[in-house]
Formats: sequence, structure tokens, C-alpha cells
Amino acid sequence: MPISAAATTLVSPGDEPRELLRPRYAVGTSQEVTLRTDYRIQQQVNDQPARDLSPAALTIPMTASAGTDGVDLVLGAVTTPDPALNKAFTAADGSQAGLGMSDFGAITELRLAPSPDTPNTARAALEQAFYQAVYRSIAFPDEPVGVGAVWTVHQEINGGVSLDQVTTATLVGRDGDRLTIDLQVSQTPTDSVWLLPNDAGALDIEGYVMEGVGTITVDLGLPLPVSGTIEVGGQQTYRDSYSASTLVQTQSTRVSWAE
Repeated sequence: MPISAAATTLVSPGDEPRELLRPRYAVGTSQEVTLRTDYRIQQQVNDQPARDLSPAALTIPMTASAGTDGVDLVLGAVTTPDPALNKAFTAADGSQAGLGMSDFGAITELRLAPSPDTPNTARAALEQAFYQAVYRSIAFPDEPVGVGAVWTVHQEINGGVSLDQVTTATLVGRDGDRLTIDLQVSQTPTDSVWLLPNDAGALDIEGYVMEGVGTITVDLGLPLPVSGTIEVGGQQTYRDSYSASTLVQTQSTRVSWAE
């Protein structure tokens, strides 16, 4: 699936010395890394009790290998606190995925190829986890920067609600090729309606807040982040103009990487 283009804008170049930040791993470079995702969502209609619709958190160990057209991923044993989903993942060992990458480090494409016997529940959970991770990634500016540099990354997220996501990145530390980057994320709807899945209609957006922070460590010589956590959350209010019903959603996502 294609990923929306990421446009970077330099706000401040930071201290000297400065240089262009670019991934510089060689084809064949491999890395063992674990991705963890946790998505929480509660939903309330009018004065009814709130319902917890949160999917299970996932822990996804993987081996990343730099290829000629991006990064190839082989997944290990995926685990989750949900017993039924955990059982479904026993057939998913050896599933593969891939990431298309730009020269600026932005992810341009996501490829998923679960093992043939992987149940649909496990396939859907994997897709959601990688979707969250992809849109919490970072792209580098097209100008030389040093420690203290600040830049923004604009990206459109096209789901039921079309969003303009702005990530503000600050290079807070550097040790050789290893960079520590603080992130601030905000999302703003680009339309006034939420198109419901399966052509079920539309709801007016009355309020939308999604924002968060995190810190990520990347190594220019490796394909994926080596550590870090990004948390984004907020609340959305929707109204059905025909029935005058109000829907309130409280959401949070947590994406973390570790070697």
C-alpha cells in the first residue's frame, strides 16, 4: 500500500557542525529490532456507558535487511495479551513485510505478506500495527543541520477522517551516526465530516484533538529505529445531523522500538 508523501520544512538549522542527514546503510545490512504497538479507543454515544473497543497490543520481533528497493522484514513470533489472537499468530511465524524508503528516510510504501496460513484476525492486527508505526516515522530535511535543529514533516493521512499530520522534530543529540530526535505530533481534520466504513453514512466533526510527543533514536547506518517511544492521543466529537446523536471517541496510540 502506498504511503502519503512526507514534506519537510526546516525551521532552524541548529549548531555547527552541520551536514545533510541521509540513511547510509549498505545493501545487505541487517538489524534485529522489536516493534510494540498499543492502540486504545473508547466510544460513547450520547449518555450511554462508554465502550472499550481497544484492539490487543502487539509485540513484533523482526529482522530487517536493506535491499535494493527498500527494507525487507521477516517477522518472528508475534505476541499479544489476547489469548485468541495469540493463538492465531502461531501460524504467522515467518511472515514478511517490506518498506519502500526515500532518500530522506521517509517511508513511501508498505508491503505485507503474511504466511499463507495466517488467520484474517492476525492479518488485520498486523496491518493496523504497521500502519501506526509507518505514520510515526520521521523524514530528514533537505538541508544541512546540526544539534538543536528543528524541522517539520507534513503528511496527509487518508482514512475515514482525512487528516493533516504535522510532526515537529528536534535533533537533541548526536553520537556519530546515532541521532536522538524529540518529536511533537499534531493532527487536524482537512474536512468537516467523518465518512463511516462500509458506506454507512457520514458524521459531522464537532471537535477533534489528537496530539502527542516522543523521543526516537535512529542510526544512519541501520534500516530501522534502534529505540524510542511515541505516544499520541486525544478526543473526537461527532454528531449525526439527522438523529442529533453525539458520538465521543477517546483514543491513544503508543508505538515503541527496541533492539
